[in-house]
Amino acid sequence: MKIATWNVNSIRSRLDHVTQWLQANSVDVLCLQETKVVDADFPRSPLEDLGYHLYISGQKSYNGVAMLSRSPLEDVQIGFAAVLGDGVAAMDEQKRVISGVAEGIRIVNLYVPNGSAIGSDKYDYKLRWLAVLQDYLRAYLAGQNPDALSVCGDFNIALEDKDIHDPSKRETHIMSSDVERAALQSVLDLGLSDAFRHLTDEGGHFSWWDYRTAAFRRNRGWRIDHHYLSPSLLKRVKSCVIDVEPRKLEKPSDHAPVIVEL
Repeated sequence: MKIATWNVNSIRSRLDHVTQWLQANSVDVLCLQETKVVDADFPRSPLEDLGYHLYISGQKSYNGVAMLSRSPLEDVQIGFAAVLGDGVAAMDEQKRVISGVAEGIRIVNLYVPNGSAIGSDKYDYKLRWLAVLQDYLRAYLAGQNPDALSVCGDFNIALEDKDIHDPSKRETHIMSSDVERAALQSVLDLGLSDAFRHLTDEGGHFSWWDYRTAAFRRNRGWRIDHHYLSPSLLKRVKSCVIDVEPRKLEKPSDHAPVIVEL
């Protein structure tokens, strides 16, 4: 089973890239982030023509998540409130969470807020969002099949210094501040592990490169797109790779897809 995550930075702008990639990489489930389109305008047909079932939660111009699956997903849940109730409904105004069950595995697809700048209102929102995420995943882990959980997406956090091309002054940089790292680590402490780091220890592997300063050509990137797995799934990992080829295309997303194989 292959599960991929990819922040496409607009599905309509990157539709050809996605369809071509799927033809070359027949993954079972593709989790997309930053689709940037309302559900009614999502370009369904080209993806359904490739044999995928689509599950989407989008909004105009910003955010948006989608799941493409070879087989129909079961128990699809959109947003935090689907699990935690209306008390967290305000956190679902931004479309950032969708999940479904494939072959007995609960796959959660996330687009974690960026946070903009340390100390900003958006930074505070990011920390609150991560706290709700912790409650949300705890609820799944307390459910009927707690050890079949796969959580993936654009986390907008580099958890270790080796996940950044230049970690100097990282503590003052958004996506690598101590507070953000601690917030994500609290989520992982529920019992989730990084599939990529399970197999690859060295640095120099990145999934996002700024469009500016020729960052991709110079490999000045960050590893912020992750697959986190519950213990039994971690034992079943065969590979976890970052496919940099789509980042070489004309007008690409600034992120590369990351694929885990179980």
